[in-house]
Amino acid sequence: MVKILFVCHGNICRSPMAEFVFKDLVHKEGLDEQFYIESAATNTEELGNPVYPPARRKLEEHGIDCSYKRARQIKKSDYDDFDLIIAMDEENLYYMGWVFREDYLNKIHLLMEYTDRPGEVADPWYTRDFDRTYEDVLEGCRGLLDHLSKIKGL
Repeated sequence: MVKILFVCHGNICRSPMAEFVFKDLVHKEGLDEQFYIESAATNTEELGNPVYPPARRKLEEHGIDCSYKRARQIKKSDYDDFDLIIAMDEENLYYMGWVFREDYLNKIHLLMEYTDRPGEVADPWYTRDFDRTYEDVLEGCRGLLDHLSKIKGL
């Protein structure tokens, strides 16, 4: 089983979008039993809050339910509990460094590394462009699933 944790600043927009898009892709491929998928925040300001309404609506447009998700913060034990920890941007990586200290097992990556256009997932909190964020997340999740399918033989 591959355990993946998606991480963003507040765990109410990008990382839950990635969590639920990836779960949807995995389900459609019949690979539910092969993965455990969660998301978390680097910050405490949204802890316990549901997915931000515009992000939730964007997922619902694609038939994806995230109504039960509540924001949680990353914790030191996540490094041992997950095989991959996927950040949405460089700032997330910076704050994850404070929690995990070092990435001696090369578990930490940016989601867009798995695409043909590496960089950061657009932050809709600032851009208000949830379409663009969804497209970034979908492209990154597809690339990640393809990568894992090749190296894990899924």
